[in-house]
Amino acid sequence: MTKTRLCIYDTTLRDGQQTQGVQFSTEEKQIITRSLDALGVDYIEGGWPGANPTDSAFFEAAPKTRARLCAFGMTKRNGMSAQNDDVLSAVLNAGTESVCLVGKAHEFHVTTALGITLAENTDNIARSIAHIVAQGREALFDAEHFFDGYRANPAYALEAVRAAYDAGARWIVLCDTNGGTLPAEVGRITGEVIAAGIEGARLGIHTHNDTENAVACTLAAVDAGARQIQGTLNGLGERCGNANLTAIIPILKLKEPYASLYETGVSDGALRELTRTSRMLDEMLNRVPLRQAGFVGPSAFAHKPGLHASAIIKDPSTYEHIDPVLVGNTRIIPMSNQAGQSNLRRRLASAGLVVEKGDPALGVILDEVKAREGIGYSYDTAQASFELLARKVLGQMPALFEIKRYRVTVERRKNKYDQMISLSEAVVVVKVDGEKRLSVSESLDETGNDRGPVNALSKALVKDLGQYSALLEDWRLVDFKVRITQGGTEAVTRVIIDSQDRQGRRWSTVGVSANIVDASFEALLDAIRWKLIRDLGEQGG
Repeated sequence: MTKTRLCIYDTTLRDGQQTQGVQFSTEEKQIITRSLDALGVDYIEGGWPGANPTDSAFFEAAPKTRARLCAFGMTKRNGMSAQNDDVLSAVLNAGTESVCLVGKAHEFHVTTALGITLAENTDNIARSIAHIVAQGREALFDAEHFFDGYRANPAYALEAVRAAYDAGARWIVLCDTNGGTLPAEVGRITGEVIAAGIEGARLGIHTHNDTENAVACTLAAVDAGARQIQGTLNGLGERCGNANLTAIIPILKLKEPYASLYETGVSDGALRELTRTSRMLDEMLNRVPLRQAGFVGPSAFAHKPGLHASAIIKDPSTYEHIDPVLVGNTRIIPMSNQAGQSNLRRRLASAGLVVEKGDPALGVILDEVKAREGIGYSYDTAQASFELLARKVLGQMPALFEIKRYRVTVERRKNKYDQMISLSEAVVVVKVDGEKRLSVSESLDETGNDRGPVNALSKALVKDLGQYSALLEDWRLVDFKVRITQGGTEAVTRVIIDSQDRQGRRWSTVGVSANIVDASFEALLDAIRWKLIRDLGEQGG
């Protein structure tokens, strides 16, 4: 059976940039563009040329891509010709093969937001699309607020999209701009649009996630006959975000009936890069990956309960809907006080620690885990710290270096502008390579801002570790979480630190103490030791 081709249109660089707190640089846009192109999407919407300097600069230096690069803009303004509208001209001057224009499909927005008649709006749409087509460009029309508009006045919503369709638009994109339409209604309305004469092969879907239904709404439109899918990496977008391509793509590739009915430009090899691409974007935005994200989340294939983990060892399909390798993710069986010995042996083996069934060390490790979790530790997420604990019990923990003492001070003082500022300073004494070494570091960054005592500690710790210093040049702390595990006067602080290096490895470590600095330092030490053991092992050291 011949599969139907679906077209994937990515708008991370434009609609994704509407996310609160997100602003891509031109260089970051170029990096994302290359990653999207490698992933296999069909269109990459680069932004709105002329709307801001970054978007304009991106189009001037856009990478060469297999995917079609698309410039975004709006239909011509009322009272102007398409040829004389400078805003529309700026979009066309970006020189892209494809141009996507947004226009109103909801009578309320036409008369209230634009303050023009319905006929004038329809004419603006038709003339704008015709102008693009006349220049030999591919035209796309984003029908803004289409589903709300169709609900209020079906005849006019259809008239608006028909104007673009008849003027030569290659794609008519139905937009659920407010994100409030539910999947059944999206499917029904999409089917009615096709029945009204807009062929599905020229119909796209653009949904927002305000009801947590963007992916489901997108699939409903596909089921009804739409053939272009718009979305963003990691679901970035205004308010609650857009349809998440890191969920939609693997659904189309791996889940039935979509895998049998449709094909996309995403190859199996590219799909195995999906998790890496998702994490790359999170790293660029300095965000922690959402653990529970489908397919690509760090916990998407994590199995904690002993019963589940035992079944996974026998056959992963017992509690996994796909093999995580297919999307570049990994299976995790966390250590916790719910773990059994079979779970433990599997987790140890994944860390390169082979322990035979029945070895007394297994019971010792389990007892140690349970005892430490009883006083506040958590190895559910801190897998690196668990591995180090196991190595100590098994006698497989290399000495590396020894901490002799450390001190942290936090000072408040006036700067030259007579402003009160904080300054954290850390002193660490280590014994490494048979020598004691003292390192001192401040927490000020390049802009003169105080980054806090943990930052000062981490800088001092890695400043001079002898033969190991070079291995730590690419290590960095990417997230720091603090939780008080007990209340009252006996409060215990748990610190979990996420680290990352240039190889793309990400690992978590935990420290517990009544003193937050001690807890932080313990987690930092584990993070460094884990990386050194990994790197030295790869080097045969």
